[in-house]
Amino acid sequence: MNIERIMNRYGRSISAFDSDGKLIEKKKCFIQALRYKNKMYLEGTPTEIGMDDAGYYLFLGPASMQTDKMGDRGYLSDGKKKYHIDRCEKIWYGEDVFYLWAVLKEHTDGSYPVYNHFPERR
Repeated sequence: MNIERIMNRYGRSISAFDSDGKLIEKKKCFIQALRYKNKMYLEGTPTEIGMDDAGYYLFLGPASMQTDKMGDRGYLSDGKKKYHIDRCEKIWYGEDVFYLWAVLKEHTDGSYPVYNHFPERR
């Protein structure tokens, strides 16, 4: 199965930027507002891509996405919002990376957050 082919067909265009705002790449990915168990998210704000409770989103991206080139202050954008990676992991299928899984935090005005989403730096 080729998950990147599915993402290319059904995903949204997401651009990855480094800490200087330079475009690294643009890929088709999935971003969905995180939902909580026990229907706690029903009090959130409805958005185009789901219910937004605290500005956290689930991200699924192709294995070929170069999130390691973003740096700690890099971000993802769908053209309307900026998202910082709070946590990112590679999902493996045997010996190969199958796709990327991440929790994103929407960037709002104010101080710029510093996330340490690279497991090797924790």
